[in-house]
Amino acid sequence: MNRLLELIRNKYFLSVAAFVVWMLFCDKNDVIAQYEYRSEVNKLQEEKDFYTKEIATVKKDLNELNTNLNTAEKFAREKYFMKKDNEDVFVIIKETPMD
Repeated sequence: MNRLLELIRNKYFLSVAAFVVWMLFCDKNDVIAQYEYRSEVNKLQEEKDFYTKEIATVKKDLNELNTNLNTAEKFAREKYFMKKDNEDVFVIIKETPMD
């Protein structure tokens, strides 16, 4: 117990303890801010992966459209519901039952 009291009264120990408390909780880049930065980075990385996949899909579609005209007609019909003058388009949407 006496040794612990001496340790607490030591000015170097108090200085280091105050510095550690300051850096962990009071600084601009404290532990909480670091956690928030890490979660922000993870969220942005997920968005980056999503958009990278989307870009790859769009590039593949663009390449198909530029190389084959039959694909262009199919693409226009499926994605943009375009039709010829004498045709009717029926869009079927499957609904999931709500429980």
